[in-house]
Amino acid sequence: MKMLDVLKSISNQTRLNILTWLKDPFAYFPNEELADYSPSLGVCVSDIAKKAKMSIPTVSVYLKTMSAADLLVATRKDQWTYYKRNEEAIQELAQLIKEKL
Repeated sequence: MKMLDVLKSISNQTRLNILTWLKDPFAYFPNEELADYSPSLGVCVSDIAKKAKMSIPTVSVYLKTMSAADLLVATRKDQWTYYKRNEEAIQELAQLIKEKL
């Protein structure tokens, strides 16, 4: 894990919010948006964009950035893309911060 790349990928409040929302989707997204929710898939980009009150293209860039840093896992299903947290990578980051900073 390249800590600098990871830290850059979460370097704004919306990206941090997204990580928080994806930790417990049912606490942050309306039930109707999670009607087809599956822990193996995650939350649809359009639902994340709606929650963030941002455009889908902007949120997609944020999600792809965090995915490239390995903090999120993207899954394509039909025309939709879903994102979930990569808990293993997040724990690795937490351990690196604890040990090195």
